[in-house]
Amino acid sequence: MITDFLLLHPIRVWTALAIIAAICLGVGGWVLRHPVPGKRGAWVVSGLALLPIFGLTLMPVTRTLYAVCVVQFQLPTSLRVGDVLANLVLFVPVAWFATLASRRPFVILVVGSLVSASLEAVQAAIPAIGRSCDTNDWFNNTIGVAIGVFAAWAAAGWFWRQERQPAADRDADRVTQG
Repeated sequence: MITDFLLLHPIRVWTALAIIAAICLGVGGWVLRHPVPGKRGAWVVSGLALLPIFGLTLMPVTRTLYAVCVVQFQLPTSLRVGDVLANLVLFVPVAWFATLASRRPFVILVVGSLVSASLEAVQAAIPAIGRSCDTNDWFNNTIGVAIGVFAAWAAAGWFWRQERQPAADRDADRVTQG
């Protein structure tokens, strides 16, 4: 059902991805500039970003299950619109904001992977919801967590380097670049 929508509406999917990226960058910048309220805000946004994940992965569907759990590991070979892209992108905002809030990228990477594994386990344990677990979903979710963690870590590192640079050096850099 989700895959069918993604395959039939690629422009909407890419537009949504661009909007999500802009929100992450905008709110992430605010979080970095305002550490105390930003940290709380980042946790709130990270929690809100979990809601679509739970909704999309645990929402009951009516279909016949042929397998409760599919065990396979395939690296995403292309970022085609479909399950691979959706599973990669689904966890990026959560990981992005949780990393900015906690400043503990490794912990967020592990916790994000465990959350994804837990969702897949629930899908396997409750076949009545019509979902089957797939190790590829967990794997691609974990790659998405890693992307979000790395992007937040890199953005925060760049921001903190800029903050430590004396104002005179920043002004000189602007003059030479302009």
